[in-house]
Amino acid sequence: MARRKLENKSFPGLLSCIHTAIKTDDFHNIYTLDSKELGRGKFAVVRKCVEKSTGYEYAAKFLKKRRRGQDCRAEIIHEIAVLELTKPSSRIAHLHEVYETMNEIILVLEYAAGGEIFNLCVGDQDETFAEKDVIRLIYQILEGVCYLHQNNIVHLDLKPQNILLSSIDPLGDVKIVDFGMSRKIGTSSEVREIMGTPEYVAPEVLNYEPITTAADIWSIGVISYMLLTGESPFLGADKQETYLNISQVNVVYSEEIFASISDLAIDFIQTLLVKNPGERATAEACLSHSWLQQGEFINLHCLERTICTSPVEERMLKSSEEKNAKCICNCIFPGKEDKENIPDDSSTASKRFRFDDSYQYHMCSC
Repeated sequence: MARRKLENKSFPGLLSCIHTAIKTDDFHNIYTLDSKELGRGKFAVVRKCVEKSTGYEYAAKFLKKRRRGQDCRAEIIHEIAVLELTKPSSRIAHLHEVYETMNEIILVLEYAAGGEIFNLCVGDQDETFAEKDVIRLIYQILEGVCYLHQNNIVHLDLKPQNILLSSIDPLGDVKIVDFGMSRKIGTSSEVREIMGTPEYVAPEVLNYEPITTAADIWSIGVISYMLLTGESPFLGADKQETYLNISQVNVVYSEEIFASISDLAIDFIQTLLVKNPGERATAEACLSHSWLQQGEFINLHCLERTICTSPVEERMLKSSEEKNAKCICNCIFPGKEDKENIPDDSSTASKRFRFDDSYQYHMCSC
């Protein structure tokens, strides 16, 4: 099998060696392409395709090689290299093969029929995931991220749009995608780049500090908050306000928002949404958190509960309450005047999620 190496001296953190053969055959002779888009960014589009010889379904990601007048082939090679590296993980979408045309490189990837978990959060439905489902999803996301971090890869754009499901009904397994912004860390040179999606980016990334795997942990904290509450914790009226909320860790853990969510879930989020990256839990430590160890036996703690629980449940709740009372909270409880998107009548306003494109300074976005 061919081994290709692309030298990259301009930007640290990019892998340059791949083993996958890049084919120049006509992609359309091998695959039947569905006209419906699975996803689209500024420089990429993903469509479902079917391999003619086998009938197997895949997702074809068409990546432009030139963006904003720059040659971005190095970033695509890096993405291929990361996908090769993560092949043993069942939580990351597998790379099937690669094609190249005059203007594009096409990644043929594992197809996740359930689509983005984002789609399950922004529809007309008002209900969010059941907590037991969120536990399973977050655990699986962390399994994939833990594998990345063990190999010194940081994703840097973890968000609901980049987390797919193998199926919706029943709720399937997690498949993490889109490694165009990922970076290899732990080498001799530091990686400092401002990249990601505004609602999910870590404060140290905004401050142009050295990137570590802790940046992904922050994003998982945001995703956990979002899946549990149906709200985006740091979303402001504009990007400037969003960045200010992130830098000041202006996140609300009010009884109204978390009324039907367990104290352990809140404790979990609070261990992730910590401003100092060195004080955040690692992916491996997160997997051992009590909240994620409950599995299907999650006992939801409703803060407004009026129905008497069993003696066993009461002891569990009391223990959880005592633990939570001792926990040091890094949150800020802003009043109505601190959030422009809270209505004057003080009614609950869900901070819905924006379709903000990922951004990247100094380099073109993949």
